[in-house]
Amino acid sequence: MAKKITPLLRLHETSHPLLYEVNVRVLLNTLSRRLGKAATLATIPNELLDEWRDLGFDAVWLMGVWKTGGLARSIAQNHQGLKQEYARALPDWNEMDVEGSPYSVQAYVVHPTLGTGKDLAALRKRLASRGLGLILDVVCNHTARDCDWVRSHPEYYIQGRTGEDERVPDYYFKVDTVRGERVLAFGRDPTFPGWTDTAQLNIMSAPAREAIIGELQRIAGMCDGVRCDMAMLLLSDIFRRTWGDRAATEGGQATLPEFWKAAVDAVKKDFPGFVFMAEAYWNREWDLQQLGIDYTYDKVLYDRLMKEGAYSSRDHLKAEMDFQRRCVRFLENHDEPRLAHLVKSEAWKFAAATVVATVPGMVLIQEGQLEGRETRVPVQLVRRPEEPVSERSRSFFERLLWIITHPVFRKGEWSLSSIRPGWHDNQTWQNFIVSWWHEAGIGDRLVVVNYAPLSGQGYVDIPPERLNAQALEFRDLLGDAVFVREKAGLAAKGMYFDLPPYGIHIFEVRPARK
Repeated sequence: MAKKITPLLRLHETSHPLLYEVNVRVLLNTLSRRLGKAATLATIPNELLDEWRDLGFDAVWLMGVWKTGGLARSIAQNHQGLKQEYARALPDWNEMDVEGSPYSVQAYVVHPTLGTGKDLAALRKRLASRGLGLILDVVCNHTARDCDWVRSHPEYYIQGRTGEDERVPDYYFKVDTVRGERVLAFGRDPTFPGWTDTAQLNIMSAPAREAIIGELQRIAGMCDGVRCDMAMLLLSDIFRRTWGDRAATEGGQATLPEFWKAAVDAVKKDFPGFVFMAEAYWNREWDLQQLGIDYTYDKVLYDRLMKEGAYSSRDHLKAEMDFQRRCVRFLENHDEPRLAHLVKSEAWKFAAATVVATVPGMVLIQEGQLEGRETRVPVQLVRRPEEPVSERSRSFFERLLWIITHPVFRKGEWSLSSIRPGWHDNQTWQNFIVSWWHEAGIGDRLVVVNYAPLSGQGYVDIPPERLNAQALEFRDLLGDAVFVREKAGLAAKGMYFDLPPYGIHIFEVRPARK
C-alpha cells in the first residue's frame, strides 16, 4: 500500500468547496508552445499553482493524466464523427493534435508524454503546500481495449457470443487472449452503441471487482480524490438491465454488495479523507450518495438554468439539505458546451454563475470559463485554438470567487428565501432566485437574482431571526449599491426589489450604523 499523504487541505475545511477542472494535456501543450520545449507535470510553474490558490480553489481536477494506448489514438484519429468535431473546434488540426480519449485508460500510470509517477507525486506535494487537493479520474465501467487485462484476464469483461463481433460490430469485438480468441463487449451506456475504444468490465464478477477495487486503492495513494466516470452505470439494477444474463457469473454474484459501497468502504478504510465525486445522471444521484459517494454531479440544476428558468430551478433547490450539500454545481465541464458559447448575453451568464456559486454543495469551474472561452475542445485533442480573453468575464468571476470564499459561504447555513409579488397581478417575482447565508459570529449574506430576460419586482422575506437591529444595512459586494432598511418595514413587508433583466446582488447584511 502506498504511503498515506494527509496534507491540511482546504477541501476538508469547508462544506462549500471550489473545484477547478484543468485539461492537463491541453495545459502542457500550451505551456510547451510558450516555453519552446516539452512541458511536463514537473515543469508546471509554481506561479500557476499560486494563481489557482489565490483564486480561492480548494482542489484541482487534472483531467487526462492516465496512459492511453495506440489503439485508442488510432480510433480517435480516424473516427469520422470525431474528425468533424475536431474541425469545428480547431480548424487547422492535424494528427499530432489527437490522442486517445482520456476515458479509454490503458493503465493507471502517468501518460509518458506528461511525465512520470514521481512528477505527479511532486506536483501533488506542491499543490498540498498551497492547501490544494488533487483530484484525478477513474473509470470503473471499462478499460481501453489494449489494457493488459483484456489479454491476460478476459474473464474480467462482459463476454460476447461467437459471431457477434460481425453481427453487431457496434457492440462487440474479437480479440486474442491468453485463453484463446474471445468476443468481448465494448463499454457503453444502455441508451447508445458501444464506445469502440473501450472494453466493458463485468462488475458482477467477484475477481473483476476485486481487481478494480485494488486499482482504486492504489490510485488513492496518488491523489486526494477521484472523479468517477459515468458512475450510475455501475449501480446493480442499471448494470443488470444493460447486460442481462451476460453479467451473471459463477460464484454467487447476487450476494455481492453494491459496487460503489464496496469500493468506497475499501478505500476509506486506509484513506478516510479521500473524496469520491461521481459523474451521475438519470436521477440516481441520491442513490450514489447513500452508497458513500461524497459528491454527485447536479446536471438537473444545469439543465433547468439553461433550458427552463427560475421557477423550475428554484423548485429543485427545495431538496433536502443532506442531498444539496453533496451536489456538484456547474455551468461547464469538458462534456458541456462552453457557457460563453451557449449564452451570448453576459448578464444571463453572470446571473447563472451567481446562482450556481451561491447554493450549497461543491462548485465546479472549468479552466477557460473565467476568461470567457467559447470553444469546447473534444477530449481527444491536446491543442486548443487561440481565443481572446474577456476582461469583463475574468473580472466578474474573480470578484465572484472572492465573495464566495468568505467564511459565511465556506461554513455558513443556507436557506432559500421566499418572495412575494411587488403588486397585484405582477408575476415577475416568480423569476427571482433568492437565498440567505448565515454563520454565527461571522455575518450574513443575501443573494438576489432576477433570472429572466425582463425586469422583475417583488418583496423578499428576511428571516425573522436576522432582524436583530432597528435597521439593517445591505451593501452590494458586486457593485456600489448600499441600502438601509428599518426593521419594522422589513418585518411587515420584506425588502422590495426592482431588478433589470438578469439583475444580481450579493449583499453583506449587518446592523446599520447610527
